[in-house]
Amino acid sequence: MSTAVGTRDFLLPDLGEGLSEAEIVEWRVAVGDVVTVDQTVVEVETAKAVVDVPCPYAGRVVALHGAAGEVRPVGQPLITIAPLDDAPDPHATYREEERAGSGNVLIGYGTGHGGTGRRRRRPRLALAPEPGTPVTADLAAGPAAGSPAPAGSQAPAGSPVLAGSSRPAGSVSAGLSAPNGTAASADRTAEPEPTGVQSAPLVISPIVRRLAKEHGIDLASLRGTGPGGVIRRADLDAAVAAPAAPAARLAAVPDAPAAHVGLAPAGDGDTVIPLTGIRKVIADKLSRSRREIPEVTIWVDVDATGLLETRAAINAATPDTPVSILALLARICLSGLRKYPQLNAHVDTEGQRIVQSAGVHLGIAAQTDRGLVVPVLRDAQRLTTRELAAALAETTAAARAGTLPPARLTGGTFTLNNYGVFGVDGSTPIINHPEAALLGVGRIVDKPWVVDGQLAVRKVTQISLTFDHRVCDGGVAGGFLRHVADCVEQPALLVANV
Repeated sequence: MSTAVGTRDFLLPDLGEGLSEAEIVEWRVAVGDVVTVDQTVVEVETAKAVVDVPCPYAGRVVALHGAAGEVRPVGQPLITIAPLDDAPDPHATYREEERAGSGNVLIGYGTGHGGTGRRRRRPRLALAPEPGTPVTADLAAGPAAGSPAPAGSQAPAGSPVLAGSSRPAGSVSAGLSAPNGTAASADRTAEPEPTGVQSAPLVISPIVRRLAKEHGIDLASLRGTGPGGVIRRADLDAAVAAPAAPAARLAAVPDAPAAHVGLAPAGDGDTVIPLTGIRKVIADKLSRSRREIPEVTIWVDVDATGLLETRAAINAATPDTPVSILALLARICLSGLRKYPQLNAHVDTEGQRIVQSAGVHLGIAAQTDRGLVVPVLRDAQRLTTRELAAALAETTAAARAGTLPPARLTGGTFTLNNYGVFGVDGSTPIINHPEAALLGVGRIVDKPWVVDGQLAVRKVTQISLTFDHRVCDGGVAGGFLRHVADCVEQPALLVANV
């Protein structure tokens, strides 16, 4: 129900994937702003991903329902829009825009003629440094420094206020401030913008964002030379090579948490970290997996020297399209699942049955700043090894940048987990519910190994298989793991199964 005659409430849309609520991360508009059809107005975090929400109405913002950190259920008001004062008919603008095809408010979609949203990542937890201690920023990991308003400060008389909040409209969500200490303006995606307000930088490539963070470059200070002003890699490289202007460098402060995420003192030295967003989903899913799945882990050490040599030979022949070790391991897993389809399955507890999947939807465990996510390559068995390599690189980069849609993070049937990147040899991981198995790979290191009766130094790794004992017994699980090990040691065996 609208708050006043002529106004419209935009309700939080159905986010799909069984999601019933979303947490507000950051408002992109403030009360009093003029918005256009399909302009991104808010960034929210669901149980699957951080996504931009476009508004299907045009007009002036009269209320924002909820502050940063608040969880809003689907179907409840999110923002209230009023027609512009100079419009002859309060609803003429709405009707004209809707006839043009607006109204598609599904997450990540619009009619195509609205402004382009800018990806923003969830602020990360950070502890304030000790006084006098040099502050450095860990910017290389990928996915704004904040300070609250002075005590006792008040909004000017007559200032509009967020619905359900005492914060004056136009102030930055959760007290975030710009690097120079002044209040940062809310992001805008529509045009034209009010005079003096800087528009959000146009960046498409996650690599450009990551490199900008690594070098401390403020993307808003760059002029893009790409189509439509898009900032390209060359623009960033030029900025890195040029002498750094003080305003062009990010403040060397780790990303500050929003007020609702911060480390809150609890007792003598204790801290409380709320389980919200994706962290809560991870906790719930892993707990359910451990409760429901009778898992078993088996492992074996393997000589990966031949696999490394094979990769080097492939990449030497075609250096423009390199193949990663992870891609070769994915190919080996696909070969094993073709031979042992029992592991490409899940248990339907309600129907009391085991369902073997026709296609292999391969999940790749990826560590991000928001937590562990498992993006999925659907029907991976249809991809060549080079296609696998390209898809893996694109998918893991998008996962770390936080740009994957929710649909890309669900529906896996088997997971490959490279925990060797953390410098560990082995693990007994928890199965990604409701899948039935997970293959883990440890670090590859030089170790003494017996070859043809002689001691030699070889590249050795440990691989493990964690499986649901309800779907198969040790014979199938051991056969799969042995097949994987044999292919790692003798990659030529893959030819027999391709």
